[in-house]
This record gives sequence, structure tokens and C-alpha cells, in this order.
Amino acid sequence: MAKQACFLIQTEDRKGILAEISAFFAGNAFNVLECKQYSDMRENRYYMRVVIDMEKDCMTRRALSDAFAEVAARMNLKYSLHFSDDRCRMAILVSKTSHCLYDLLAHVREGDLPCEVPLVLGNHPELEHVADMFNIPFFCCPVEEGRSLEQEKAVLEILQQHKIDLVVLARYMRILSESFIEQYQNRIINIHHAFLPAFQGGNPYMRAWQRGVKMIGATAHYATPELDEGPIIEQDVERITHEASPDDLKQIGKDIERRVLTRAVRAHLEHRVIITGRRTIVFAR
Repeated sequence: MAKQACFLIQTEDRKGILAEISAFFAGNAFNVLECKQYSDMRENRYYMRVVIDMEKDCMTRRALSDAFAEVAARMNLKYSLHFSDDRCRMAILVSKTSHCLYDLLAHVREGDLPCEVPLVLGNHPELEHVADMFNIPFFCCPVEEGRSLEQEKAVLEILQQHKIDLVVLARYMRILSESFIEQYQNRIINIHHAFLPAFQGGNPYMRAWQRGVKMIGATAHYATPELDEGPIIEQDVERITHEASPDDLKQIGKDIERRVLTRAVRAHLEHRVIITGRRTIVFAR
């Protein structure tokens, strides 16, 4: 893959932003490969994703970072800078349900998700065989009654030892503490069923069937201390009819969950997501 740099930018909307940022890249002989922008007229905010070619070595990475920092300070830009040869190290946390894990690992193997997966970690041993199929180390950190904080500390130590950049909760059936989330702020992606607000907790599809729901879906979002209320990255939904059994609903839900989670992870890895308050701006591929 060609060496590239990606800028994610947000600021107050005003005239001349695009021209001034473009002038910086042109003045330093960078070729702009992609430029997408969005103006939020309601909030008066401007968002931008710019990808530039780094093959010609117009600047070193450090020089580019320092030079753009000066531009950002002058223009009051909030931004992040990502280089294509920095490979994200992603850990997948699981419990006993395998569908999201299989989908993520298959897409990583096929090269569809630009990352490394140094480990899969479970709070139960049931999914070790899945990690083995993909030759990925599996760690089991079981939760003993009254010792959840000790288990969480052990999980954090493993993640830190392996220099993990992104944590994906692939149906990891544990509530993370605020301290845990703060250490990976905006770097934990969770998946849960959606459009069933009255059916939280165990066996939601049976209760949804009992209520005759006509629509089910899934939501992938960044984890925050407020349970299932973090900035949404991706969602999908399917209509159903009275002919669907509880098992049908569960299978449809699993299919939606795996594709929604994989799409959300891909968007994050490809640096297409800008978080703004409790919302996200997700640029198309």
C-alpha cells in the first residue's frame, strides 16, 4: 500500500477554510488523494477528511506534523493525523457468543480490516477454539464473584502488555468500569441489539416476539461510562413479520450484529470517523 497521511479536522464553520488548508498542502508539494467535507449548518461546525500522498517524501512525518500544528493553531482547528504504515493493534473481547468474532477475524485474514489482532480475550474459555483456527493467542480472564475489579485489572494488564490500540467488544457480556473506559477513550467499540428499547437484559428476542415487534436491528458505538449511550458509528435494521419465530429473530439479529460491528470497526480503522460531542461524523468510503 502506498504511504499516505490522513487528517481528520473539525472547527467552527467559516469562509476560506478549504482554501487555506488546501494551500498548505499545495505549498508543500503534497498531492491530495482524497478530500471530503461536511458543513453542519445547525451547529455551525465544519468537518473535513484529507488524505495526502507521502510517497514523494516532500516532508518527514515529524516535519509534516510540526508544520500542520502551526496551521491548526492559527486556524483554531481540532485535528488528528494518521499515517497508513502505522498498523493498528486490535484486541477482541468475547464471552460465549461467536458470530461477531468469526466475522471480524475472517475480514482481518482477507485483508478487509487494516489491522493486527495480537490476541482474543474472553471471560469464558468457550471461544478459544475460534482463536486457534486463526492462529491468534487466546487469553481467558474469568470473573469470580465479588472480584470483578481484579478481573478487569488483569484484562488491562494484558492489553497494555500487547500495546493494544483498539478494543472491540464482540458480544463481551461485561459492563466496563469508568476507569477502564477512560484508559481507552474513543478506542472501545461495542455492539448491541437496537430498536428494541423495551427489551433490555436477557433473552430480548423472546420478549420482542411476545410483543410482536416488526423491526429489529443493531447499533455499534464507542463505549462510554453511560451504558450503551456512546457516539453511534454504525446501525442497520431489518423488517420482520408475524411469521418469524423467536429463533428466527435471534438469527436475523446475529446477522445484523456481525455486519454492523465489522462496518464500524472498518470505519474506525480507515480513519473515517470524527467524534463531535455525543455524535459522530462518518465519511463514506
